[in-house]
Amino acid sequence: MSSLTEKDRPIVQLLLKAGTCPRCILRFCCVGSQMLYRHPHKDLMKDLQEFLKNSQEKEDTVCLDVADPPCKRIRLEHREEGADDQNHNGAILQIPEADVGNAAMESSAVKVCNVCLGILQEFCEADFVKKVCQKVNSADYQFTSFVFSVSLPPQLSVRERAAWLGLKQEMRNLGLPLAKDDIVQLKEAYKWIIHPQLSEELGVPADGKSLFEVSVVFAHPETEEECHFLATACPDCFKPAKNKQSVFTRMAVIKALEKIKEEDFLKHFPCPPSSPKKLCDALEIQCNNGAVFVAGRYNKYSRNLPQTPWIIDGERKLESSVEELISEHLMAEFKADSFNFSSSGREDVDVRTLGNGRPFAIELVNPRRIHFTAEEMKRLQQAINDSSDKIQVRDLQLVTREAIGRMKEGEEEKTKTYSALIWTDKAIQREDIAFLDDIKELKLDQKTPLRVLHRRPLAVRCRLIHTMRSEYIDEHHFRLHLKTQAGTYIKEFVHGDFGRTKPNIGSLLNRTADILELDVESVDVDWPPTLAD
Repeated sequence: MSSLTEKDRPIVQLLLKAGTCPRCILRFCCVGSQMLYRHPHKDLMKDLQEFLKNSQEKEDTVCLDVADPPCKRIRLEHREEGADDQNHNGAILQIPEADVGNAAMESSAVKVCNVCLGILQEFCEADFVKKVCQKVNSADYQFTSFVFSVSLPPQLSVRERAAWLGLKQEMRNLGLPLAKDDIVQLKEAYKWIIHPQLSEELGVPADGKSLFEVSVVFAHPETEEECHFLATACPDCFKPAKNKQSVFTRMAVIKALEKIKEEDFLKHFPCPPSSPKKLCDALEIQCNNGAVFVAGRYNKYSRNLPQTPWIIDGERKLESSVEELISEHLMAEFKADSFNFSSSGREDVDVRTLGNGRPFAIELVNPRRIHFTAEEMKRLQQAINDSSDKIQVRDLQLVTREAIGRMKEGEEEKTKTYSALIWTDKAIQREDIAFLDDIKELKLDQKTPLRVLHRRPLAVRCRLIHTMRSEYIDEHHFRLHLKTQAGTYIKEFVHGDFGRTKPNIGSLLNRTADILELDVESVDVDWPPTLAD
């Protein structure tokens, strides 16, 4: 049952006198009725005034009884046994009730709450809700539900502590015990009020698991001024960070409040807190959609196209890349902010990828559009394929974040098939290379190739050549078809990389060998699923 009772009377009386808004008073009275917080501010103030005038027995109620799920609460102090059983009536008369109520009513229209800094006042009104929804609608996102998040000024925790200590102090002066209970979190109360209004305006439900987030960042100009005493008392809690504009972050303030002694807090901050000079500012209203993941396989037909942008010392070497040719269409259709490209391995700029292609996945960050039918994905695939003769894409589809992990699972245990055009300095005959066909499970020791040493650590990697099949062309050329363990450096296996790969084709043939062309014929990863044409 969520209601005010006679034991709440001194709390209501003292907080109203201090300049606290009705909704914060309900929070300090541990009222868990969501519906009650949604009542208009003026109605709540009137109800509290009537409550103070009420002379019925202490368990009579004036508020609406509503069944609600359990709410999150802030643990201020542990409950004291027997505190709720004390009778408060004898001392309440020391404060004229009518005067307190009237003063609160007269100032409610102009005074900003000394605890929430106006969060539970102006920013709960329909005008602000409409402002938020206008921002959401103008951003042109696709969504079927939303999750609402709010960032509050750090000093709200300070003011909440000050209100509690001031309340406790005043109650002690009146000779009244104070039930050491938990108060409702400000964020929780705010969401109770805002969620139904946003749902009605946006036409979709609030859902804590939604991938579409609407967030409001509140700030207050007096944050540093009000938190400065904590930095003096607890300097270890406030350390500058590169990505933070101020040391007074919410977590730093909370940590300091846990460390500071009660008597030190009372010396440096007014308890209860004084009324603020200004209202909070809604600094930012932001929207963000959870990432969407697109997967497929690509073929690369050019020997002058890198997989990703080729930039050295800030200078671009080639005008495009596989990544860009695919992503530019996805970015345009999904209306995303950015993307992250990944694939099952990579080929060199001069290597083609043939056969059924190489699996890839693209994470589209903060997309405005998220819903695509299978037919729309087919058209998108066709648009990519029509835009360039250097690549082709197949099996383009939406996938989950979890599914992408399958592309990387056991990557080094997978096999890849290659076709290499090889040159030898000495003349060869068919019988000179025929023995290569009989070699199975050839073990290699490959030291990090010189050509990639600038971006990969020096190490010796053991790799397997599962099978080879030679195809004689002329006395200085032959083609070699290889099935290898993923991660094998094929070029180095052919020419030896100055002895850094052992054995190699040159050492096996006892002559100098080099590679002229290399094609990836298959990447044996069973992902993503093959789609019907």
